[in-house]
Formats: sequence, C-alpha cells, structure tokens
Amino acid sequence: MSETITPSLLERVRHQDAAAWHRLVLLFTPVVYQWVRRGGVPEADAPDVVQDTFVGVLHSVVEFRRDHDGATFRGWLRRITQYKVRDFFRRQADRPTAEGGSAANVRLHLHPELPPDDEADETDSQSLVRRGLELIRDEFEPRTWQAFQAVGVDERPAAEVAAELGMSVGAVYVAKSRVLKRLREELDGLV
Repeated sequence: MSETITPSLLERVRHQDAAAWHRLVLLFTPVVYQWVRRGGVPEADAPDVVQDTFVGVLHSVVEFRRDHDGATFRGWLRRITQYKVRDFFRRQADRPTAEGGSAANVRLHLHPELPPDDEADETDSQSLVRRGLELIRDEFEPRTWQAFQAVGVDERPAAEVAAELGMSVGAVYVAKSRVLKRLREELDGLV
C-alpha cells in the first residue's frame, strides 16, 4: 500500500501552483513588510518594495536549497528583502538631487542592510505562526478551534476546557494535535 505524501507549500510553489503561491504571499507579506520598514523604506514606498521582493522570489524560488544546517526559507527571503531594500535606496540616490541634498542618499548610507537581530527573528517567527493560524482557522470546526486556542495558546488545563466545551479530555488533546499538525504542514519548509 502506497502512502500519499502532501507536498510542502514550498514544493508546490516551485511547481508553479498558483494557489500555493497565493498562500505563500499571504503568509509572508506581513513579515516582509516589517523587514522593509525596518530597513528604512518610507511607508508610502514599502508596498512597492514588498512587491519587488516577491517578484524576486518568484523568479528564483526554484534555486532555493537547504544546503547547510540552519538554512531556512525565511533566511533566504530575508536576504532577498535586504537586496530589494538596497535597490530601492540606490534608485532613490540615482534620481536627480534637488537643492539642499538628497534625503534618500543619506538613508542609503544609514540603512545599507537590515540589522541582524535575534529578537526580531523570534518576533518574525511568532508573526508567521500567527499568520499561519489565521490562514488555517476556517479549516476547523469552531469547537475544535476553541479547544486548541484554550489549551494550545492560552495554556489552560485540558480538563477545564473539556468541561467547558462538553468534550472529553482526550478530544481536547486531539483537537490541539490536529491544529498543530495542520500548522506544521502549512509552514513546512518555510520557518
């Protein structure tokens, strides 16, 4: 008997699956936007830089490889974002300078790349998990989601949640397990 393995979101994107691409963009847009803004791009220009980043991803996603320990899609995406932020400031610096100098040229030298920040990486991971949960929420019955939320997120005792929702303790743990399994599938290869 052969086992059917669901391909990861990243693999589906590599095979030009439009739904997978849409899902990837929905999942990562908030994080990429944060990186772009942290890189010093003005709010009005940030959506364009985010879009440029995803165009770059689309053209090179087939080249992404985990060729060493610690290589992650998120790290690769962050590097592409850094390049696009630098490109933005280069384009700004190449524009004719108005009287009084160029604020864009100053920003180019002040923000040549996104600063490495372990705390920001943790925040980015949390943001991705939250976004992943938002994207999969509608796949579950409300009671299943409530059980997961109460035990998995709010860290309430399973017995208390079971009594409140009219479920067995085992059913509460199954609900939590199902949601976490689906979240791992959603984020597989991306975090």
